[in-house]
Amino acid sequence: MRARIRDTEIYFDIEGLGLVKQGARLRSQPAVFLIHGGPGADHTSYKPSFSPLSQKMQLIYFDHRGQGRSARGDRETYTLENNVEDLEALRQYLGLDRIVVLGSSYGGMVALSYAVRYPQHVSHLIVIATVASYRFLKRAQENLAAWGTPAQQQIAQRLWDGTFENEEQLREYFQVMAPMYSLTYDPNSDRSAWDETILSPDAINVAFGGFLRSYDVLDRLHTIQAPTLVIGGRHDWICPPEFSEEIAKAIPNADLRIFENSGHSIRADEPEALRDAIAGFLVYKS
Repeated sequence: MRARIRDTEIYFDIEGLGLVKQGARLRSQPAVFLIHGGPGADHTSYKPSFSPLSQKMQLIYFDHRGQGRSARGDRETYTLENNVEDLEALRQYLGLDRIVVLGSSYGGMVALSYAVRYPQHVSHLIVIATVASYRFLKRAQENLAAWGTPAQQQIAQRLWDGTFENEEQLREYFQVMAPMYSLTYDPNSDRSAWDETILSPDAINVAFGGFLRSYDVLDRLHTIQAPTLVIGGRHDWICPPEFSEEIAKAIPNADLRIFENSGHSIRADEPEALRDAIAGFLVYKS
């Protein structure tokens, strides 16, 4: 499905019912916006990891502008600011009031920024393997220097510089770096999922070569009042767990969970435990 919003067209998909029969009554299920990472990837890596949650909530997937199946446009518009405003426009387009905002990695940065700007429309906030400021870049480079192979260190320079020339180079980056992102990565079983992902080098170049170098919402997180769950992976190289701890400390009454057997891709390393944590949090905090 596609929504013409603001100055672009956003692809979205919905899994699960908004209303379910409970005895003689209809019960509303929470609407959860799942914000994908990258930037430069798409929403498909969230399927089927999060699909079982659709039995308890309505899942709304979408691709950021210029990424996945959403419309391409001027690369200079591929910004965090526009990703936040596109999310708000999509909420309005779907006629929803208060929503659950769930973002992982870069999607978590969008989620935090949205919750700061539109707190009245956030019923719950869930951020996974993410950060609140640009300071993660230096720490990630230090971790890669300590843990990565020479090939991984070399190919990651394209990430730090924002110089991917085409989709093939970006796909090669994710293939070489896959063992750094997931502790359970299996090249024989996991590669097909990446083959289905639509990649956008322009989006990741604009982010890492530009706005992520000054991104910082840490000093505004104290304004978030929605029940918040912060999840980190103990072995995450690019968004290390100390940044999850920092976020949880800054948001009033936030819950913090560190997954001990996960890298950056918690949904790949501990998928069932991740789903249980999300479902349990939404039930307990509702």
